[in-house]
Amino acid sequence: MLKKISVEQLLVGMHLKEFCGSWMEHPFWRTGFVLVDPKDIATILGSSIKEVWIDASKGLDVPQGQSAISEAESEAQVDAQLQLAGEEKRELSPASIGIEIERAAKICFQSKQAVISMFEEARMGKAVDTGGARQLVEEISDSVARNPGALISLARLKTVDDYTYMHSVAVCAMMVGLAKQLGFDEAQTRLAGMAGLMHDLGKALMPMEVLNKPGKLTEAEFNIIKTHPAEGHRMLLAGRDVSPVVLDVCLHHHEKTDGSGYPKGLKADQISLFAKMGAVCDVYDAITSNRPYKSGWDPAESLRRMAEWANGHFDGKVFQAFVKSLGIYPVGSLVKLTSGRLGVVVEQTGKSLTTPSVKVFFSTKSNMRIVPEVIDLSQPGGVEKIVSREDPAKWKFSDLNELWSGLNKTSW
Repeated sequence: MLKKISVEQLLVGMHLKEFCGSWMEHPFWRTGFVLVDPKDIATILGSSIKEVWIDASKGLDVPQGQSAISEAESEAQVDAQLQLAGEEKRELSPASIGIEIERAAKICFQSKQAVISMFEEARMGKAVDTGGARQLVEEISDSVARNPGALISLARLKTVDDYTYMHSVAVCAMMVGLAKQLGFDEAQTRLAGMAGLMHDLGKALMPMEVLNKPGKLTEAEFNIIKTHPAEGHRMLLAGRDVSPVVLDVCLHHHEKTDGSGYPKGLKADQISLFAKMGAVCDVYDAITSNRPYKSGWDPAESLRRMAEWANGHFDGKVFQAFVKSLGIYPVGSLVKLTSGRLGVVVEQTGKSLTTPSVKVFFSTKSNMRIVPEVIDLSQPGGVEKIVSREDPAKWKFSDLNELWSGLNKTSW
């Protein structure tokens, strides 16, 4: 019997089925487990969650003399109630990057903690619960719907130590954005996001000294890393109700259209659309992120290089849609305008891939900083245009990320 109760009624030994509230409001990345530690109950009581669902058939029931708030005969009834409540609370209205970036920062932090917990459980041999990550994917998907550039760009600002975990979050967000660009419906879009979140699960079983090696891998070490798709696929197979799409992307996101990828060496049409999407998103985040052995490339430069690899590595139509989802000059790109001023791209305008909003802050003519100003290059009658992308390493601007995000380093 499934029962909705107040959090004050929780006891050690109860089976926690679902939280009534946003995933962002509670401290656990998943549900569907028996409460065994009083600290977990104290943590729930300290959150903004007021009610939960328990499964009395799998754990303790409410004590005699106490009554539940409501009861349900099936999981479907609970899911329907939670979905209805969730739909009422969802915020999907378009938001500027300035507004969405703060929400995105919170989502990134919570998501990283969730992925860390997920990987830790995988290392301990526990079955992966993709259902528990559903709300996480929903939060990421809704953020991308409000402003595509905010969370995707913020997730790129991961530290070297965070890479393995935040990479999963970043690929999830980009898969959602790409799915929307390809015209997927909401269910397919969420599925793409879930596949992105789970695609690198096999990294949980890779030796840390190999995963975080600050230099080029030996052939033997690379052969170890190449086992992570199959390891992740194996762990997901042991889980419950894992979508075939999630399994497919996990196993095949390193395949290339010319057949030179791994683990199966699939070619072109042998690779599914979702796996082709995963391949593009995985590579973009990898090359734009700081790694133990190299600094990340500028977003616009990364897309330029990927375009050079596209014939043989990526599916052409998928790559084109990916560029459209990010813009030719993605958020965070350093560009030079016709006036000679340098600026960082802060937002896509939606009118043209070549006319984003740019925050100018440096004059190359006087070789000095100027008062930052945001210019919408899509406005009619404007005289400014982007004449080139610039290499951030050449200019050595230490605050480039703070300029476009409006956040300080402690916020991401």
